[in-house]
Amino acid sequence: MFVRIASWAIRRRWWALAAWVLVLVAVSAAAQVAGARYHNDFSLPGTESQQALEALESDHPASAGATLQIVVKSSAELRPATLDPMLAQVRSLPHVADVGEPVISQDKSIGYAVVTLDAQAQDVPAPDVRRIIDTAQSFGGNGLQVELGGDPVRGAEESSGGASEGVGLLAALVILVFLFGSLLAASLPIIIAVFAVGSAIGLVVLASHVATVADFTTPLMILVGLGVGIDYALLVFSRYRSELVAGVDRDRAVSRALDTAGRTVFFAGCTVIVALLGLVVLGLGSLQGVAVAVALTVLVTMLAALTLLPALLAVFGKRFERVAGRRKRAEGDRWRRWSLAVQRRPVLAVALPLVALLALCAPLLDLRLGFADAGTDPPSSTSRKAYDLISEGFGPGYNGPLIVVVEGPDSAAAAAQQTLSSTPGVAAAFPGGPGTLIVIPTTGPQSAETTELVTRLREDVLPGVAGATFLVGGSTAAVVDFADAVAARLPAFIGVVVGLSALLLLLVFRSLLIPLKAAVLNLLSVGAALGVITLVFQRGWLGEQSGPVEAYVPVMIFAIVFGLSMDYEVFLLARMHEAWHSRPDPGAAITEGMATTGRVVTAAAAIMVVVFGAFLLSPDRMLRQFGLGLAAAVLLDAVVIRCLIVPAVMQLFGRHAWWLPAPMARRLPAVALEHR
Repeated sequence: MFVRIASWAIRRRWWALAAWVLVLVAVSAAAQVAGARYHNDFSLPGTESQQALEALESDHPASAGATLQIVVKSSAELRPATLDPMLAQVRSLPHVADVGEPVISQDKSIGYAVVTLDAQAQDVPAPDVRRIIDTAQSFGGNGLQVELGGDPVRGAEESSGGASEGVGLLAALVILVFLFGSLLAASLPIIIAVFAVGSAIGLVVLASHVATVADFTTPLMILVGLGVGIDYALLVFSRYRSELVAGVDRDRAVSRALDTAGRTVFFAGCTVIVALLGLVVLGLGSLQGVAVAVALTVLVTMLAALTLLPALLAVFGKRFERVAGRRKRAEGDRWRRWSLAVQRRPVLAVALPLVALLALCAPLLDLRLGFADAGTDPPSSTSRKAYDLISEGFGPGYNGPLIVVVEGPDSAAAAAQQTLSSTPGVAAAFPGGPGTLIVIPTTGPQSAETTELVTRLREDVLPGVAGATFLVGGSTAAVVDFADAVAARLPAFIGVVVGLSALLLLLVFRSLLIPLKAAVLNLLSVGAALGVITLVFQRGWLGEQSGPVEAYVPVMIFAIVFGLSMDYEVFLLARMHEAWHSRPDPGAAITEGMATTGRVVTAAAAIMVVVFGAFLLSPDRMLRQFGLGLAAAVLLDAVVIRCLIVPAVMQLFGRHAWWLPAPMARRLPAVALEHR
């Protein structure tokens, strides 16, 4: 099949190029005309916060919408009348259901008013929220500072990012130029990535009109698409270049590259897609849409590496042949020496890296999932300024009040209010409207003490109040429920992803030990990466403000990193397997595999590290967590696992590495990564 694809791409090279250009232009134009309709689905059927929201929507719809806060600080004594003209104008704006009475701090310097919208934050158009922001802030000046906070405001604030992708691509281009010694050769993997990512983004924008696609999907598609796109194209092109160096003619080199590296790319892409689609097991609406979108990006990238790249190689083959001829020399000697050194001390090469990886995994024991609140937003944003002003004037708990829905008589609500007011961890409790109580914690929304308070209210405090049913909801409680849902479903998700990936490895390499080794080592690389995220973002290392790790991040990183780790596993073991079949000497197979792939794997890893690491420049905390986690995982996987542990473990396994029980061997279908 791969030879036929290569033959078609060579014969119809201009048709293949024209087809990809047409697809990119058509999809991008259609997406531009249609526009994106991203929608965050944070619903969690069956959770208490969701039940509270549904009860409010059913019984008190005017109180069920999202809320934002208009916060004012005055250099003079602040009076409610000062805010009346501003609040009156805000009350007349679209999507504003109600504006509460202003609340003034004890020192009369800070006040705020709660604005209730007629829908949830994700359902209110960002331009309408920005209109509310602009209207309120137009009353600022003359000693009056006006800021706005809340989830709708955070979602509507325009990001100042955009440089991350460009920085990552530029750094990748520099690495590729050093690797191949040719700007044209270095540009090919980047061209493949740009075509693939551009086409996939256009498709997902169109799909957002008929499916739920979260608004943070596009940056993740770019993040993963650039990494795997450059990776896959680099693998195929490196094999093509090796064939040219060996004296094979251009067209034959393309066919052999696709028949070997192309198979590896196909299998590696399938492992990433399987890992991403494993997120469907979690049953979380937003994550399902993101997983499908990123899996689509990997699929389109894989197709581009298998069809567009051969056509480009056929078009520019003469240029590459001249470069390969000038650089014709023995390659891989350093990696052979390195592999032999590791093989001479296999126990040491396994033990020391394992200790280091386990040490990096240790912070996971203290991992706390949640969603960072406005307290971690950039200091220049109005949501962060509003958050700080409310904390200064009233206390941190006012930034994340709990909403208790009371299903019962008013006497039960009064009794619950009295009980809540005397509960440790509660700063205040007061009526919030028909059938609701507002509970203000003494700690901020992302504090571990607030999470513990939500659990205590649900399990201990409110069940002791007779005569009514109580539901603890609000955005802070919803975050607790989301984190709990992710944690509860994570074992099933890990089991599905690891099991399916191990099954694919079993089919390809026809070995029992290799899938087991791959699963354990890939879990270690993911765990170490999440440990690094915990140290930096939860404990505040490297200057980051401490807070919970975003609940989306661990599951997405697990899916992406597990798939990418399998990529490197396949890249390396495929060449070892190929060498083993040509000469069944386990030591020689390890050395040959390292010699032929070591340079490519480390270059691919370096490119991924700079592409992912560039997202540390993003102002978005979640994207910085993704960038750091993916960069750390790839670095550890390529340097520690592939260069040290894998050759050492394969040396310890010896001939048993490729062993498969005869009854199983007869029943399993034959799936080869190399043509024999």
